[in-house]
Amino acid sequence: MSEKSSSSGSDEDVDPESGQPVELGGILSKWTNYIHGWQDRWVVLKNNTLSYYKSEDEREYGCRGSLCLSKAVITPHEFDECRFDISVNDSVWYLRAQDPEHRLQWIESIELHKAESGYGSETSLRRHGSMLSLTSAASALSATSTSSFKKGHRLREKLAEMETFRDILCRQVDTLQKYFDSCADAVSKDEFQRDRAVEEDEDDFPTTTRPESEYSHNNNGSKEKLFSPASPKGINGIDFKGEAITFKATTAGILSTLSHCIELMVKREESWQKRLDKELEKRRRAEDAYKSAMHELKKKSHYGGPDYEEGPNSLINEDEFFDAVEAALDRQDKMEEQVEEMVQNHMTYSLQDVGGDANWQLVIEEGEMKVYRREVEENGIVLDPLKATHVVKGVTGHEVCHYFWDTAVRMDWETTIENFNVVETLSDNATIVYQTHKRVWPASQRDVLYLSAIRKILATNENDPDTWLVCNFSVDHDKAPPTNRCVRAKINVAMICQTLVSPPEGDKEISRENILCKITYVANVNPGGWAPASVLRAVAKREYPKFLKRFTSYVQEKTAGKPILF
Repeated sequence: MSEKSSSSGSDEDVDPESGQPVELGGILSKWTNYIHGWQDRWVVLKNNTLSYYKSEDEREYGCRGSLCLSKAVITPHEFDECRFDISVNDSVWYLRAQDPEHRLQWIESIELHKAESGYGSETSLRRHGSMLSLTSAASALSATSTSSFKKGHRLREKLAEMETFRDILCRQVDTLQKYFDSCADAVSKDEFQRDRAVEEDEDDFPTTTRPESEYSHNNNGSKEKLFSPASPKGINGIDFKGEAITFKATTAGILSTLSHCIELMVKREESWQKRLDKELEKRRRAEDAYKSAMHELKKKSHYGGPDYEEGPNSLINEDEFFDAVEAALDRQDKMEEQVEEMVQNHMTYSLQDVGGDANWQLVIEEGEMKVYRREVEENGIVLDPLKATHVVKGVTGHEVCHYFWDTAVRMDWETTIENFNVVETLSDNATIVYQTHKRVWPASQRDVLYLSAIRKILATNENDPDTWLVCNFSVDHDKAPPTNRCVRAKINVAMICQTLVSPPEGDKEISRENILCKITYVANVNPGGWAPASVLRAVAKREYPKFLKRFTSYVQEKTAGKPILF
């Protein structure tokens, strides 16, 4: 493994400038599926993200998958010292390092990236920390004397508090009113006595001389007036009683309105509380179901992972093991029945002559090659079945069918395919293949999912040659890639070959000069989508002869100078 960091978990794994962990890259084995098992992948750890590529050279084409490590769970395997699993919610990666030391290095590096991801890390606290926020919050809480911050206080309790405050305020208003009444009475008496004294004084002493009793002597010998006449705009100018009555009535009105509003809020709170209780009950049941499901899931780990493989530590029990094996065997039997049915149909109908009521039309004739077509449309879609016959010198039927069936050489002669992959290998002579064809604008791109089988049919008459046959027909498969931007086409294609041998001269051995291969090629294609009939027929008329010439020439080149494969 060629990592960019050689000692995970140490200070050398951290960039001295940014303070972040450096990038780590290397080769790890990743579990793909039951068909391909463990595959080496180039894995990169960078910026709290784990990504993988098919190889280091293909990094420029983009990663094939990635995981954010913020909430990832890393689990070293209990028995395999080189394996560790990374799970984020329902997504699980099963990885294997080349030895226990490299596994430890990867785990420590991933944990380091998680710690520095910015969620509660020490560096983030140093970056954003401030004691001012804590002290200000504490001061605010300590300075708050109201009980509204306490948990459990509802509107009913607030209403009781408001009633208490109202009673206190009413008592205060009554006290103030008594004080105001007393003040008003005292002022009235003083004014009455003063007015009376003035009137008496004016009658008895017409002069401006005041008696000595009206003054009091200060310590310095000066005289001080005991009282002075009240101002006409003094206390007598304010209606204390009226003001007090108004204040009391206004306060009572405000409190009454507030009480009414609180009553309405209490009624609404009761309605919402009932709805909240129902939602909480639903949530409780959902959480219980989720916990139960998670408990069962932890028992079984993740279905389809390597822990479900055969072995003493397998998590699958005996009943599940038997059911899985039985289902797989039933599926294989069904596939074999489909293959045999297709083979018999092609042997019965595809080798028939083109005469009679079949209505085959000859569209191409170039030497030994003849191409026939029947015009058939269904719901506006052209389904023209095609049949071609050809004779090729120097090759056998086994060789022609071998190169037509072998996916290892498919891209050497097939020019219409963009890419393909084997979805499942059913047996040594049967596979399920998914392939996408190159788009021909303006038509949409097509893809095909089909079962491809090669068979040898022994002749029933000793004078007849044996027959080699390859049949490709569309099927469904749960592991097939989804159809995204492509239109799924349906096919039923057969390549049927028979070898004709002419006796050599004298005692010579049979050479390629003595053999001929008689080819019958049948294709029934449903393009899956509408296209103009004239266009499809013109393309078929042009491309099928080119395909037969190109493919048979390829077989002749590959077999030239090699031992004959009968």
